[in-house]
This record gives sequence, C-alpha cells and structure tokens, in this order.
Amino acid sequence: MERDGSRYKAFSRRLALLGGGQLGLAGLLMARMYYLQVLESDQYKMLAEENRISMRLLAPPRGLVLDRFGQELASNRQNYRVVLIAEQTKGVAETLDRLSRIIPINSHQRSRVLREVKRKRPFVPIKVAENLTWEQFARVNVQLPDLPGVQPDVGEGRFYPSGFETAHIVGYVSSVSEADLTGDPLLELPGFRIGKNGIEKLYDETLRGKAGNSRVEVNAYGRVIRELARHDGQSGDNVVLTIDSGLQEKISRRLADESAAAVVMDIHQGEVLAMVSSPSYDPNAFNLGMSNKAWRSLVQHPRKPLINKAIAGQYPPGSTFKMIVALAAMEAGIAGPGHRVFCNGVVKLGRSKFHCWRHRYGGHGWVDMKQAIAQSCDLYFYDLARRIGVDRIGAMARRFGLGEAFGIELVGEKDGLVPSKDWKLAVTGEPWQLGETLITGIGQAYLLATPLQLAVMTARLANGGMAVRPRLSRRQGARNVPGEGARPAVGDGPGEDGAARQLDSAAQPIGVSAANLKVITEAMSDVVNGARGTARKYKLDKEMNAKMAGKTGTAQVRRITKAERSAGGKLSKETPWQERDHALFTAFAPVGAPRYAIAVVVEHGGSGTYAAKLTKDIMTEVLRDDPLGRSAVGMSAGGRGKERKI
Repeated sequence: MERDGSRYKAFSRRLALLGGGQLGLAGLLMARMYYLQVLESDQYKMLAEENRISMRLLAPPRGLVLDRFGQELASNRQNYRVVLIAEQTKGVAETLDRLSRIIPINSHQRSRVLREVKRKRPFVPIKVAENLTWEQFARVNVQLPDLPGVQPDVGEGRFYPSGFETAHIVGYVSSVSEADLTGDPLLELPGFRIGKNGIEKLYDETLRGKAGNSRVEVNAYGRVIRELARHDGQSGDNVVLTIDSGLQEKISRRLADESAAAVVMDIHQGEVLAMVSSPSYDPNAFNLGMSNKAWRSLVQHPRKPLINKAIAGQYPPGSTFKMIVALAAMEAGIAGPGHRVFCNGVVKLGRSKFHCWRHRYGGHGWVDMKQAIAQSCDLYFYDLARRIGVDRIGAMARRFGLGEAFGIELVGEKDGLVPSKDWKLAVTGEPWQLGETLITGIGQAYLLATPLQLAVMTARLANGGMAVRPRLSRRQGARNVPGEGARPAVGDGPGEDGAARQLDSAAQPIGVSAANLKVITEAMSDVVNGARGTARKYKLDKEMNAKMAGKTGTAQVRRITKAERSAGGKLSKETPWQERDHALFTAFAPVGAPRYAIAVVVEHGGSGTYAAKLTKDIMTEVLRDDPLGRSAVGMSAGGRGKERKI
C-alpha cells in the first residue's frame, strides 16, 4: 500500500507539473494574442488594409495647345483600343487569329502580345491594338460573344487637327524611352506619352498635369475585385501661341510644292503670326506609331521634312543684306544717300573680277544709294564694303539680329554666322582677304542667316530701329474645367503681364539714325513700287489699298562658271535642283504704317524674284486676314482689353 501511495504522489506531481506547463503555455499564448489583437491591432489592421487595397496611378488629360484665337493645334480625342485577358481565353493564339479577321494585327503586334502573356499574370489586361477607327471598334463590339477574353476599351490619345501645317511648331508626343525616365511615376504608366519636339517638348511638364489615383480592392493574388474611390487628377495647363492657324494653313498650301520657309511677324511686339517650313510631316504618325520604312523615308528625303527650316535652315542672305551694308556706311559717315557709283557691270581687284548681275547689259550706269538698293546693283555694294570694312558691316548686322539665336520656344534654333577678321583667323588660321569683304557686301561669302533672323532684321528696319525679339507663346495657365471647355488664364506664367515685361526689356532702340532708316525703307518701297525695282512685277494689287516694301535676294550655292556667266548667269532647266541658287525676299507692309514683316526663302528657287512672287501672295493673305486687327485670346484688338472666352 505504501508503494501504491508513493506512486500516486509521483503521478500527481507529474500531472501538476504538466498542467502547470500547459497553463503557462496557454497564458503565454493568450498574452501574445492580447498583444497582437489589442495592443498592436491598429498596426496589423493597417497592414491588412494595404494588402487588400491597391492604389493605382491615373494619367491626367494633357493640356491643349491653342492658336492666338483659341483654335486647337494639339488636342485630345478618344482612343479606341482592344485589350486581352489571357485567363478568359480558350487560347491566346486562337483568339488573336479570330481578332485579326476583324481588325488588322501585324506580326509585330502579335509577337508583342505573346511575349507579354508569358511575363504577366493571366488576369492582367494586355493591349492588343489602339487608335482603331469607329468602324473597327464597332465590329469588335458586335462580335464579342465569339471573342472570349477580348475587351474593347476607350482611352485618350493626342491628336493634331492641323497636322502638317503646324508640325514644326507644335511638335508631337511619343512613347517614353528609358532615357526620358526622371523618377516621375507618370512616365512609367503603360502607354503614357511625352513631348518629343516643338512646343510639346518645351512645355511638356506644363501640359502634362498632375496624376490622379484609383483605390481598388484586390484579393491575395492581386486581382481587382472592385473600385472603392477615384480621383482623376488635374489636367495639364493649356499653352496659347501667337500663331494664326488660318494664316499658317494658307501659307503652307502656297509653299506645298517647294523646299522653303516663311516667317510672318508683328514688327512691334515680335509675335510670330506664321512660321512655315516646307515640306512637312504628319505629327499624328508619331503618336499612332510609325513604321521603320516610314521613318527612313522622312530621314532620307532630299528636302528634309523633319527640319524646321525657318529656325534651323542657314542660308547666305544674298542681296537682302544690302540694306545692312548701306546703313553701316551711313552710320559710319563714310557714304550718304547721295553717294554715287558708276556700274559698268564688272570691277577688278588684283587678278580677280567681281561682276554685277546686270553685267551683260553694261551694268546700271550711275546709281545713288536708293537706286542701288531698288535695282540691287552689286558694284555699288562692292564699293561700300571696301570703304567700310567687314568688321563694321558685321557690327551693324548683329544690331539687326543676325548672327544670334533668339531663344524662341523651339528646339534646334541656329545662330547663323556673321564673319569677322578675328573669326576667320581663329577658325581657318588664315587672314581675311579684301575680296571676301566685297563678297560679304552683297550677302555672300561666309554670311549665313535663318529665315527667322531675316524676318527680325526686316521688322527692326520697319519699326524705327527697335530691338524687337520674336516669340511664339502668348499665354499659359489655362485650365480645363469640366463642363466649361478651355478657358484662357489670367496673368499666369509668362502670360499678359509677363509678355508686357518681355516687350519692355526687348524693344529698346538699337541706336540707328531715323533719317538713315528712312532712306532704307523708302528704297525698299522702290524695290516693289518703283519703275526699275527688281520686284516691280509683284506689287500688291490695287484692291488691297496698301503697298508692300521689300528686297529681293539671290544666293549662290556654288561658283558660277565662265560659260554660265557668258550665258547671263542663268542656270538652265537641266541644272540639277541642288545646284540652283536660293531665292529670298524680305518685306514689310503697309508702307507708311507698317505692321507686318515677312521673310521667304526658297531653297534652290533660282531667283529672288520668284521668292517675291510668293511673298506677294502671302502678304495679300496677311493683310486680308489682318490677325493683329482681330480680337485674340486674352486680348482685344490692338493688344489690350478684356479676355474673351473661347
């Protein structure tokens, strides 16, 4: 019995120890549960919520680009597209085969979809095709029952209503490349596009806007169950340009068959009313996706449609430069309006001969300064150039905007070139020659200018010698308000107040005598309206009730041979296009109260009179449209007044 009692006591102790241990473990477990469920409940609730709720970024609507009258140059439109969800198909390849019978799906699209199917989870939508026509989109919707896994979708894409006409100004948007990534999460959204050229590139962040977000509930695998909340974000700001899209379109049509550039400017405020470079390209092609073949055709095109010739084309100004030489002579006191030179068609310098374009007819005879400009006598300007020297010519040219980039709101603007003795020595290691000074006097040799610079030069001649600078953007900051459309902003960014400050600082006198400028502008009027002016055939029609002043220019692209000079210096029809002279014309109007300046350059156009013919047509349209006399966005006629709602 004693042995049984000790056994019972031992068993009871073990049972107590075991029970105590279990009780301790249960206590620890309950304490841990209390810690997790009570003390740390908020933290774990937050973590669980984060796993259940997913925040997704939404691309905002891109701001619009508008012309001076509120016409859309870059807008947004519905993008009809088709996406595919792999897990809902009976087979991705089979579904793509069926879909390709309804809408075009090329081999590149097909291989891309198949690659993405392997990389992504089966419930994640994959873009198959976008930018479908309404007819294509409708056909997909009608046949959805036979297309398991296919979902029609409507997004938003960029659209350029003016297309070719404003491509070099507005630019285009395209897909984000790795080099474009800056850490902005917007840039990593599938299908997001950014500005790649023109205004779209320069004001990309302004136009881009601020991202929205969508709160969605997902399961443990990341599948979306429902959307809980949505904030569409803030649309990008609108950018309003100085361009008149109607005038731009008319000039584009007039230059459609040429390799040319034309710039129309307000001579007082510097607003660029039209800037055309021909040929052009369709910016919508970059947004829709361009094939390698189409890209190569643009790059290899002999007339360079991708280059904005108005700001990046550099040409010898030819005889359009003669006004600068005449001003340099008058300002230096070396020759006045009454200075006369006898032109017999040729002048010798050492063993070289320098000809006048009229040498076959014995030259121009005796001419004074106005007559020399009106008739474009080369010998007269050889004489002036020899008297004043290349450095003083260059100094005057820079005062009128040649040889500098203006920082206009476009990428690729060139400086042109105004040579000097020091420049040549530094670049070539050779001293300047007197013969080069003579050639500079007629706008050749090393001189280079862009059409925009020639327009600025003409504007400064016509506005009384004020250093006006060109600009393209009129106002920024217009906000897209749902239900109200686009509204012009008030004084936001470089808008009305900013523009006024820019004018105050830019339009300073360049320090040229008003009397001397009058000599030049009267001579330019004689070019068109005088009895012997080189552009007398292209004066404005009487119905315009206005006169145009201007200057022809013919710039050689190669040295004329003796045989060609004996034939009059004119190139035959058999001369290859790229060997023909450039044709230039600069003009302002109306004479007496000028408002508009124009520069036209036709690559290999043959003669300045051809450019004068085009300029007459352009100036006629300018005066008929009179964009400065019509109320624009944020301004009444004359540049002041209340805003006008678009």
